[in-house]
Amino acid sequence: MKKWIISIVILLLAGGGVFWATADQDMRRLVLNLPTNSDVLFWSTPERDAAFRAMDRLPVLSESRVIAAGNNAYPLPEGAPLDIGMDVDAFMASQRAAALVIVHDGKVRLEQYGLDFGPDGRWTSFSVAKSFTSTLVGAAIKDGHIKSIDDMVSAYIPGLEGSVYDNVTIKQLLTMTSGVKWNEDYGDPQSDVALFSDHKPEPGVDVTVSYMRQLEAEAEPGTKWVYKTGETNLIGVLASSAANKPLAQYLSEKVWKPFGMEQDATWLLGSTGHEISGCCIQAATRDYARFGLFIMGGGIADGEQVLPEGWIAEATTKQADIGAPGHGYGYQWWTLDDGAYIAQGIFGQGIFIDPQRKLVIASNGNWPQATDMQGGTQGEERLAFFRQVQAAIDRELER
Repeated sequence: MKKWIISIVILLLAGGGVFWATADQDMRRLVLNLPTNSDVLFWSTPERDAAFRAMDRLPVLSESRVIAAGNNAYPLPEGAPLDIGMDVDAFMASQRAAALVIVHDGKVRLEQYGLDFGPDGRWTSFSVAKSFTSTLVGAAIKDGHIKSIDDMVSAYIPGLEGSVYDNVTIKQLLTMTSGVKWNEDYGDPQSDVALFSDHKPEPGVDVTVSYMRQLEAEAEPGTKWVYKTGETNLIGVLASSAANKPLAQYLSEKVWKPFGMEQDATWLLGSTGHEISGCCIQAATRDYARFGLFIMGGGIADGEQVLPEGWIAEATTKQADIGAPGHGYGYQWWTLDDGAYIAQGIFGQGIFIDPQRKLVIASNGNWPQATDMQGGTQGEERLAFFRQVQAAIDRELER
């Protein structure tokens, strides 16, 4: 996810007065808080505040493709305010939350914004996009473009034949248990995730395929879980190649239009023009919540079944042990042993889904650090908040 941003400095400054005269409030904020380096993990808090709401409007490195919405938005009627039993304002401040939307039983029970963000804006998803990407694999299976998740990955991706992925199934890719060696350390300039960002592909080869086909195995496929954003990018190439259309178009056709998303969204593109499928959808927080409702409702859009029978149950239950009690990993979803599951991305992006309580919580933000692994507590605090919301709903049901 690196090296998308820094060249905007020259381009924005070159635009000068014309740009400033035509820029909206978000872009003016961006100009005043330009990142000073190319790595999001090292941007200052004000720089992230500016960029996270405008990633799809950063020239050159932020080229994007529109995920078109339809004409009829899925209704989100207002429900009675939910008494969570805590100070939500203090929670929002601690999280540096840009948005929090709680939908229970189809009604909005809480909707609150911060960081000068609002319902009409779009905020970046970071790795929340991984769950969207895996859902498109399910759609491609339902549409007959992919025969089975037990097929080998390289059978569907041009240029991947002859690589280590000849021995990896689509399911193993979805569950991040390919056994392929990968380093996701964003602080290490020699990590795969860093080297991938600077990779120059061979002519005519997708950048993801070009990099991933040179990797080696470190374990038998299916035996070891390792988080790999590069492999989600590969999943996106697989789904796009199988469906023979861009991911943004496929997502629009299968979910965004028929389910009734309120706003167009965008998906950032990599250097060879393919969506960065492990990251980088820009959408309204209410539409992230709607995606949660789509999944929780069984993957039905405009009366049509979009996903194969049983897909959501498999995708959102533990398929891989990640070494954390009570937690697991499904098909690009983080799972909890109580039946809830989460799409989540760095710096506070998330969609929490609890089917038992008919509950969806969409959140966007700009945490002081990317994850709790860097010394913060925002992730732990957010999960505790989710538990508070669950408890509040349980109290209502007991009355």
